[in-house]
Amino acid sequence: MPRVLLIEDDRAVREGVALALRRQGHEVTAVETGEAGLERVRSFRPDVVVLDLMLPGMPGLDVCRGIRALDQTLPIVMATARGDDEDIVVGLESGADDYVVKPVQARVLEARIRAVLRRAGGGTGGPAGAGIPKIDTYGELSVDRAGLTVALRGEPIALAPSELRLLLTLSGSPGQVFSRQQLLEAVWEHSYHGDARLVDACVKRLRAKMGEPPRDPRYIQTVRGFGYRFAAR
Repeated sequence: MPRVLLIEDDRAVREGVALALRRQGHEVTAVETGEAGLERVRSFRPDVVVLDLMLPGMPGLDVCRGIRALDQTLPIVMATARGDDEDIVVGLESGADDYVVKPVQARVLEARIRAVLRRAGGGTGGPAGAGIPKIDTYGELSVDRAGLTVALRGEPIALAPSELRLLLTLSGSPGQVFSRQQLLEAVWEHSYHGDARLVDACVKRLRAKMGEPPRDPRYIQTVRGFGYRFAAR
């Protein structure tokens, strides 16, 4: 039974979402403040966090960063009452794996939760599938596809589920250019004409963790007007 931590200050929304998730078979703990949410990350040890962006006291962005300081791999689905591009991008760059816009539709949230849990479970989906050697080495970067670990110059890199799956997908086909839509489908399982902000924010986080220079990345290269490719040089 997946364990969900819901951090939402609006009582009616909190109770409604918690009820819907319990009906879907999740074990849910719901709290109304960011401070309580961070404490429950430690004590409840959830499988996924659903985090309201607009919280009183400690803002949702700070809570997201705090969760990432505690656990780099815990999936986070961010909920925002506003569809403002800047808010969403900042939230994604703060460490969220996916997002939903409020008022939250139960079926949409459930789909997002199931998708991030599958990513956390290690399924690579798409191009980075079977038939690839257990460990691939690209210069100073090593990708263990069976153990689902990544190391740079021998030092492990802690990646969130979306970051890991994105790297597995890109590095599974070096030199191939992937459109943002292809990456949305392979990594986030968004089959509709999706949201490129998810891809771009995840690439930015992944590059930062890999120590990639923003203007001349070695591994994850931007193909302007199209998407990204992995360079095994």
